[in-house]
Amino acid sequence: MAETVDARGLSCPQPVLDTMQALSQTSESEVKVLVDTDASKENVSRAAQGKGWQVKEINESNGEYHLTLSRG
Repeated sequence: MAETVDARGLSCPQPVLDTMQALSQTSESEVKVLVDTDASKENVSRAAQGKGWQVKEINESNGEYHLTLSRG
């Protein structure tokens, strides 16, 4: 089961910091991240890729973004 980071309602850089912490601590091969701004979506995606994770999927629904990150 993938770990989920719920960063909705948080201002940058907090979504990135929460995601980076989850990526460094998880043993899962997939992490789901929930954010509610375009800037957070872009920043989380870029930071995850910088740590060797891939953005497998991004879904937008009702102004929220659901990112699925997978271990590269």
